[in-house]
Amino acid sequence: MNVTRPAFAFLPRLLGLGLLTGLLAAPVLAQGVYRIVGPDGRVTFSDQPPPAGQGNRPAAGAASGPAPAASAQLPYELRQISSRFPVTLYSSRDCAPCNSGRNLLNARGIPYVEKTIDSAQDTEALQRLSGDTSLPFLTIGGQQIKGYSDTEWTKFLDAAGYPKQSALPSSYRRPAPSPLVAVQTEAAGARGAAPASTPPAQQQAPAAEPAPPNPAGIRF
Repeated sequence: MNVTRPAFAFLPRLLGLGLLTGLLAAPVLAQGVYRIVGPDGRVTFSDQPPPAGQGNRPAAGAASGPAPAASAQLPYELRQISSRFPVTLYSSRDCAPCNSGRNLLNARGIPYVEKTIDSAQDTEALQRLSGDTSLPFLTIGGQQIKGYSDTEWTKFLDAAGYPKQSALPSSYRRPAPSPLVAVQTEAAGARGAAPASTPPAQQQAPAAEPAPPNPAGIRF
């Protein structure tokens, strides 16, 4: 005797499959954000590393997980989860929802990397990465979550397999927050070293623009 199962009986399975698909998706943010300032002062953004020999290093962009030193302190199972589904929090000063999200991650013992949005360049890079400028912005593997929601964040952390209670050892130290974009200038050797007779005052790089306390366009 064949019995037809109600359609809603398959919803839990479909929901679980959808969450897993999102977490396993190729991380759009896994690549670094490169901000390159040329000798002429021209600024370019790219998600591809600069050609070898130019002396540029990746700017501080989307992280693939905690720093190696921090990861080495994690229990084996937690280290495996954070390697498969790295967590990155994008935050800013004077952002109350960011504080709420950070408190949730800390209370649950989630190893994560925090990127701060404190300058106009950071805001531009965030727009390129997420398609928006709202904060907080969280990534769990390939899953992107805009805004803070205790229920939604918990749902995706559970789907990724993170423990509900902290399993971090007492010796664990979280990586310090760092700007989303770090300016890197082309090496002098790439365009020819400055003459030795050049006065030191002429060799100084232009002063970096001060970061505004709350860049225009950021929404909490």
